[in-house]
Amino acid sequence: MMLKLRPVALAAAVILAAGSLSAATGKKKKKKDQEPVTQTLELPKDPPQAVVAEASRLVFHVSVLSARGLLSQQVRDAVKDLQRKMRGAQMVKLRAFVAGSGDMRRVQAIVSEMFTDRRQPLPALSVVQVGGLPLVGAQVVLESISVARKPLNPHGLAFISGQQERAREPLTPAAPLVEKSLANLSLAVRAAGSQPDDVARVTCYLSTLSDVNTVRAGLARAFPKAAWNVVQVQRAPLGAVAECEGVARLRAAPGGPLQLLNPEGLARSPYYSQIALVGPVRLAISGTQMAFGYQDQDLRLAFQRLAKALESVNAKLANTAVSNIYPVSERMTEQIRAVRGEFYDKSRPPASTMLGFEGLPSLDASCAVDVVAVL
Repeated sequence: MMLKLRPVALAAAVILAAGSLSAATGKKKKKKDQEPVTQTLELPKDPPQAVVAEASRLVFHVSVLSARGLLSQQVRDAVKDLQRKMRGAQMVKLRAFVAGSGDMRRVQAIVSEMFTDRRQPLPALSVVQVGGLPLVGAQVVLESISVARKPLNPHGLAFISGQQERAREPLTPAAPLVEKSLANLSLAVRAAGSQPDDVARVTCYLSTLSDVNTVRAGLARAFPKAAWNVVQVQRAPLGAVAECEGVARLRAAPGGPLQLLNPEGLARSPYYSQIALVGPVRLAISGTQMAFGYQDQDLRLAFQRLAKALESVNAKLANTAVSNIYPVSERMTEQIRAVRGEFYDKSRPPASTMLGFEGLPSLDASCAVDVVAVL
């Protein structure tokens, strides 16, 4: 039996239904018209200026060269390659040699992003522009220092200064110069009490890559178990140069936390030592500090910032074991030596490598420096 509504009641029901529909539509429209909430993305973290690690557990790797993609993709691929090689070890230092015209600042952004996404501590970082890499299309190669879960260097490490060989003619092939440099590096390894198989990493800085295959073969013969890296320092060098530096495991603990050597047969200099022996102690490993400008005061500011970075982890610049200095002009060499002497222990200068590079992440930068110091 159907109920019949009076006209007045029917009209009221229609108005009520229309009002409800209108209200619902209004709510949907109002919700639709609202502007979305702006999301604030977290900026990638800055790498630490210095980190602390035990010398006995340090392990060294070099990424595989790749010509796939542009700089950003190559950085990502190189980091992934190193992470595979590390096998769960924590990376504490990353040094990037960048070739080509890519924006070097992207390296820091990508490294920070990748480690932050994985919720891993960021490594200290050094980024330097070089003249070229030994693979057509390759724009970056990465060197890493990681902390293994177990001691691999129970007696400590030897950091060996770059063994420089030069020739006046810029087009002089690199291989004969590298052969002499590696011979001196081998002499330093033995003076440290180590053997060629103990060498963990070798980096060779060259003026030309024209005979790089011969250089690679020489490296493989001299130090068969080392991770090695070869870069061209500048696109148009003033002269021919080959300079190879190395790190080796010690077979016996040195006489103290830091021992500096200048063995017979190697060049002697008042500005640096040939070998720095560090025992199974804690080390402070820094990222680069850049000097902005070419005056002495500009260089002092860089070393002062570096000193503060080390102080943040309870280390001192006077206890530096090894330093790497990256000037964009070799004409600054003597100027840098004079200024850094104000901060190092002149009676015990650290091992060191310094030669001119193509550039740095800032166009205003004249040089950069990073160190490993004993706590």
